[in-house]
Amino acid sequence: MTPAESRARLMPQVCDRAFAAIYDPLFAGLERSGLSALRREQLAGAGGETLEVGAGTGLNLEHYPATVTRLVLSEPEPAMAKNLRRRAEDDPRSPEVVIAPGEALPFPDASFQTVTASLMLCTAPDPGAVLVEIARVLRPRGRYLFLEHVRAHEGERRASWQDRLERPWSLFAGGCHPNRETAALLRSSPLTVERLDQIEMPRIAGPLVRPAIIGSAIRPAER
Repeated sequence: MTPAESRARLMPQVCDRAFAAIYDPLFAGLERSGLSALRREQLAGAGGETLEVGAGTGLNLEHYPATVTRLVLSEPEPAMAKNLRRRAEDDPRSPEVVIAPGEALPFPDASFQTVTASLMLCTAPDPGAVLVEIARVLRPRGRYLFLEHVRAHEGERRASWQDRLERPWSLFAGGCHPNRETAALLRSSPLTVERLDQIEMPRIAGPLVRPAIIGSAIRPAER
């Protein structure tokens, strides 16, 4: 391997570790300004055996209700998972932490009653494939609870800026794409959208990522 190849392989790991180190401080003001309340609203309907996809550093942990009987946390980035494990150690439910991408969840079909994800589909390399996997691991009539920032409505000034600044924003924000049409992805997935509310993230988030959706989808019952 040449020195240039070694540097090219090392750089993403360095960036991942750096982003994991600043993630919680970066979100602290946002959590206090209203994101924490949105997480609580999103997760209120979780119950039974529950999987969180793209759990990050575990900022959702304190918001899961007592109806969750088992909690599994998947996270693809080892640096983020290290912080996630540290936070999970203090949780009385003793959640299991698994390093895995959302596109290839290492669980059998119909493993969970609830799957959750918060601000995750914006960074997934293939969000459509993630939704297929979520549908696969859900039990029939199981519920997917989501909270995602999305592309603004067509014609809004914010939408054009989301498109223009997608690449620099992605480099700055750990691979986040501010202009993904996540509502459309959900509607075209194997899941059936049960509730989808258009909301705004707290103002402190900035205009590129303020348009958001919150709601639930279910895996249809097998015939």
